[in-house]
Amino acid sequence: MKSHQCDKTAKSEIRPNRRLTERVPTEVALMYSGMAAGDMLIGDGLVTDMSDRGIGIRGNRLVNPNMNLSLYIDLPGADEPVCIAQTKVAWVSGRQFGVEMISWDLEAQNQLRFHVWNCATRARHTGY
Repeated sequence: MKSHQCDKTAKSEIRPNRRLTERVPTEVALMYSGMAAGDMLIGDGLVTDMSDRGIGIRGNRLVNPNMNLSLYIDLPGADEPVCIAQTKVAWVSGRQFGVEMISWDLEAQNQLRFHVWNCATRARHTGY
């Protein structure tokens, strides 16, 4: 998987913001998997933004709203991809989609929170 970057130019389609916390632009490689019409779906993509409970993704495989996915995110400094065991697709626009995180362990929570904090801090200090 590719290395990460906090992307001040990451393009996310404008949507109504239902989040209680900030959505932070980023660009991190990931793999996602789930079941679609009885078949296993495996896709690759990029995390385009993150908040405390959700992730924006641009993927190479189409998904459907309410689909359950597992995510494997290649965060910087992690020896292995961070696993988020259960997410639910909240919205879809072509190959761009957003997921709500349902179930993930404490280590994954901490790694994601640190990444979001890092990207938000860099953005504040650089003006992006």
